[in-house]
Amino acid sequence: MSVSSRPVIGICAVRERARWAFWNQDAHLVADTYVAPVHRAGGVAVLLPIDARAPLELLDRIDGLMLIGGADLDPASYGAPRDPATESFYPDRDVFELAIVRAAIEREMPVLAICRGMQILNVAFGGTLEQNLVAADGSNPHRKTVGTFDGNEHTVNLAPGSLAAEAVGEDVHIARCHHHQAVLDLGDGLVVTGRAESDGVTEAIELADGGWVLGVQWHPEADDRSRLFGALV
Repeated sequence: MSVSSRPVIGICAVRERARWAFWNQDAHLVADTYVAPVHRAGGVAVLLPIDARAPLELLDRIDGLMLIGGADLDPASYGAPRDPATESFYPDRDVFELAIVRAAIEREMPVLAICRGMQILNVAFGGTLEQNLVAADGSNPHRKTVGTFDGNEHTVNLAPGSLAAEAVGEDVHIARCHHHQAVLDLGDGLVVTGRAESDGVTEAIELADGGWVLGVQWHPEADDRSRLFGALV
């Protein structure tokens, strides 16, 4: 446990070009939509910058780990050729997050993995990804409108008694999605505990043998009513 009396949640950051005040520079970023609910739940949010050396001693300073949404994974990370539909990816971020999530789970640390984070979790256990999730008409049913969560709601059925259902507080959940990739082959040691009602796409995964490790394909940070951050804290 960290020295703080409040649980410290390490949030893996994104490295992107950003503008503020007079500056336009590369920055390590975490959206406030991830930070604010951790604070509201009584936790302390700490940003974890991408580091090619994967300083796993960072885990000594935190009590829980959060992997957030963002760019696609490099298909090479799960042994697949790149599909033309795969969008921008950042191999250094992949390497860092794969290393830190494996180490966190080895330490039996609570982990919440959101959207891309769930895909990282799956790949960390040897799973693969569907690089372009499309319907028969060529549309993307899980990212109907790019850049917004409005209109991207899905009904997700969660396995009763699962960590996902307990963390969310219900077995049927209205989730706000924004993804064009999804779990293809499930990683060893993981179990699917949530699926989209409309097409059966995997929406929640967790450890088969227990432990507080949960991946959700939807975006709880886009829902002020979500109980997931409070469950993690």
